[in-house]
Amino acid sequence: MARIVIKFGGTSVADVEHIRMIAHRVKAEVERGNHVAVAVSAMAGTTNQLVDYAVEAATLYDLREYDVVVSAGEQVTAGLLAIVLQDLGVPARSWLGWQIPIETSDAHGSARIERIETADILRRFEEGQVAVIAGFQGVDTQGRITTLGRGGSDTSAVALAAALNAERCDIYTDVDGVYTCDPRIVPQARKLDKITYEEMLEMASLGAKVLQTRSVEIAMKHRVRVQVLSSFADTPGTFVVDEEEIVEQAIVSGITYSRDEAKITLTSVPDEPGAAASIFGPLADAAVSVDMIVQNVAADGKTTDLTFTVRKADLARAGKVLEDLRASLGYADLRADANVVKVSVIGVGMRSHAGVAQSMFMTLAEKGINIQVISTSEIKISVLVAEEYTELAVRSLHAAYGLDQV
Repeated sequence: MARIVIKFGGTSVADVEHIRMIAHRVKAEVERGNHVAVAVSAMAGTTNQLVDYAVEAATLYDLREYDVVVSAGEQVTAGLLAIVLQDLGVPARSWLGWQIPIETSDAHGSARIERIETADILRRFEEGQVAVIAGFQGVDTQGRITTLGRGGSDTSAVALAAALNAERCDIYTDVDGVYTCDPRIVPQARKLDKITYEEMLEMASLGAKVLQTRSVEIAMKHRVRVQVLSSFADTPGTFVVDEEEIVEQAIVSGITYSRDEAKITLTSVPDEPGAAASIFGPLADAAVSVDMIVQNVAADGKTTDLTFTVRKADLARAGKVLEDLRASLGYADLRADANVVKVSVIGVGMRSHAGVAQSMFMTLAEKGINIQVISTSEIKISVLVAEEYTELAVRSLHAAYGLDQV
């Protein structure tokens, strides 16, 4: 008998009627002879409401108690799904993170899974029982409830699949797979049958909202086969798999964009050893994550202009840190711009094909789109452009790499 882990997101469990619908999908897997564990999110909108309650209670709240509050949504969903499954004649039992237990670090609000004890679940499998598990939560070494950060139910599901040595992990959501681009921006976007872990990881980190980044990291590390599919349509989804499973790899698999970018430029920074560390060190201490970086040295070799990007939410904090250090850093001016977007081209085929960057730059130039910053990795190229050109850039690149539906 195969072990299957199934995850249902918030829109899939929006109310009892939706829960009843997905229960039939679980029952079908049981009737195929599989051992099934189900990880569930809170009902759509519930976590946001719980977060609002915590903020209303106190601006500077205790993160340990915050986790107690915001983890409650998944508990409700797990209990309701277990009740519905029992009503359908399927033996089922709900499990909270501390009951399994899913052991995590003590970083409340953004804990990382360290170990999952599977003995009890495996024993219940042999008794024919479905395990309905509250996603997004775990327990630290002090026995306190922890949460894994927003989107953490994906992480819970994939980590469970790895711990249970499951055949696959099915992620049911409100989209029917992974597309070459956001279909809302590019109507000609195609659904992919398969995508590699590396490509999915880049897509998730660069703006695609299909899977949470940490869940893809775990899937790649433990080689968990993940399938993304819709709760509302009986159609095949997209498999996230090892590169070796894809016989003919596309040069470019997808185009992503992220509006959560802001650009900072420091002009006339002294060009000397330690200058970059004196800038990025204090930003790291202030929990500001820096992404794209470009440096231009002046003709005299004494100063440099340094440009980098941060999350929009971090722009004001980053600006204050740098302004407070202006005298010691010795730069001339700080220029901030929140009206930018990061557009990325992703594909494992880039490793063995030249000219991908040239095509990207030529396509954007032909459309009159100026590139402000460039960053690359082995399988992706990202550029920063003015936000007003988002749709034009994405659609033009999607067509240029032959990704449009024919």
